[in-house]
Amino acid sequence: MTLILDRRLLLQAGTFGIGALALPGAAFAFRSATGFTHGVASGEPAQGSVLLWTRYVGSGDTRLTAEVSDPATGKVVGGGSATASGERDSIAKLGVGGLQPGRWYYYRFIAPDGSASPQGRTRTLPDGETQKFRMGVFSCSNLPFGWFNAYAAAAARDDFDLVMHLGDYFYEYQIGDYPSLEEALPGRVIRPDHEILTLTDYRLRYASYRADPDLQRLHQLWPMIAQWDDHEIANDSWEHGAQNHQPNEGDYETRKRIARRVYREWMPVSDLPETQDQWKSYRVGDLATILLTESRLHARDQQLDLGAALKGQGDIDAALAAFRDQTWRDPARTMLGADQERWFADELKRSVGAGQKWQVWAQQTVMGNLKLPPQALQWIPEGAPDYAKQRAAVGAMASKAGLPLNFDSWDGYPAARDRALKAAQAADADLVVLSGDSHNGWAFDLLADGKPAGVEFAGHSVTSPGFESFFSGVGPDKVAAALREINPTLKWVDLGNRGYMTVELTPERATSTWQFVGDIRQRSATLASEHSEAVLRGDRVLSKG
Repeated sequence: MTLILDRRLLLQAGTFGIGALALPGAAFAFRSATGFTHGVASGEPAQGSVLLWTRYVGSGDTRLTAEVSDPATGKVVGGGSATASGERDSIAKLGVGGLQPGRWYYYRFIAPDGSASPQGRTRTLPDGETQKFRMGVFSCSNLPFGWFNAYAAAAARDDFDLVMHLGDYFYEYQIGDYPSLEEALPGRVIRPDHEILTLTDYRLRYASYRADPDLQRLHQLWPMIAQWDDHEIANDSWEHGAQNHQPNEGDYETRKRIARRVYREWMPVSDLPETQDQWKSYRVGDLATILLTESRLHARDQQLDLGAALKGQGDIDAALAAFRDQTWRDPARTMLGADQERWFADELKRSVGAGQKWQVWAQQTVMGNLKLPPQALQWIPEGAPDYAKQRAAVGAMASKAGLPLNFDSWDGYPAARDRALKAAQAADADLVVLSGDSHNGWAFDLLADGKPAGVEFAGHSVTSPGFESFFSGVGPDKVAAALREINPTLKWVDLGNRGYMTVELTPERATSTWQFVGDIRQRSATLASEHSEAVLRGDRVLSKG
């Protein structure tokens, strides 16, 4: 059997998709539409396999046929069948094996009536000697803030091996709450209109995001490695709660199970029990190991609250010192949990022992050290809300005491961070940490006991506003300079741009290029500018000049 899949169909018409893809404004017709509703996707690539995804709404459960073809010959070389089940929101997923390493493949799903899904493209991971590997890295995509121009710009390219989403794939808030009604871009509407809590709510929110044509196209063109951060559940999630989960919103454990379930329905990732989290590694030939960890639901301890710790204290300096020396440095506090920490250390050793050049840690929150500059209080505009002024005041006190700006990042778990970085040192790893979450672009040297342990490339957001939104009274360049001055391991920062990272690995060098898009309130696939930072293998600090 021969399946003719023309690569031109995938790449024509720029970033805005082929005719089968969704158009703006059609987002919620998909909930009642029949047939293939949200395009195709692939994920979890290996040397000989890949996972395929689609959504098909029929009159009941529908058995779909998947066909995988060789672009060079058009012949079907793999596939199988999968059921689009109403119990799983009409999602069908299929793991396809028997493929060749480092190869492009086309795929599609076919329904019993002969209708076909859009044609997708995917790629297996390389085996053996690998001279170059390139990834597009994304995070923090809040649909009402603007167009997903980062996805559009990436989809205009043809030089990635895979794409990666490090979390905050969507946001859980009600309409009018981040962004406010005044900030929201007209026409960028999410469903449901309230904060998502139930199984139906989470499914509707995914459906509204996945109807975006630029996100659909990104999924159509490349396999994705993905992991949730907090907003796929609720803001500042941890093992037993979240800042944005209140007692009147039901049982948090139930919400966690729903969030896990629906993520695994709508994303090209493996199915697991609703109580289980996943971390895994990917081998990129002899070039690298990608280690993907989970840092929210499995074992994370609750974020510290410095403001609460200081409330009612007579001697603020003494209270700050006690908080710093005891609570903050508590060695029992964890982001990953003891079992995942052991797995991480073992994987580093295995990767280095196998002769792989780079150990790439794909995770969610910023790992580098960040303190707030003392002059930050002067940056708050006079008309700023009280909560912004309070945050700056607490941040300034924290910085004076040697405490960090953000306790939700790895800065809030310094002992756990030290364990991870020392594991990299013990393994003699060339560690490159990839991060999302903060909405801004950062490049750090990472140290443990004052010695190099690796570097961090932290990505800016697709649309979510960043650090600069709190300090609108001063220019971003001035803020960036002050941040670098007080944080010596911070080597570069961008405040104010949206976009994505291109991370390229070669045997000699790992490079991140932060790609900046223009105004996200206008749909465009054009890049405005870029900036690159690199590390040479064996240096474990960012290159100078």
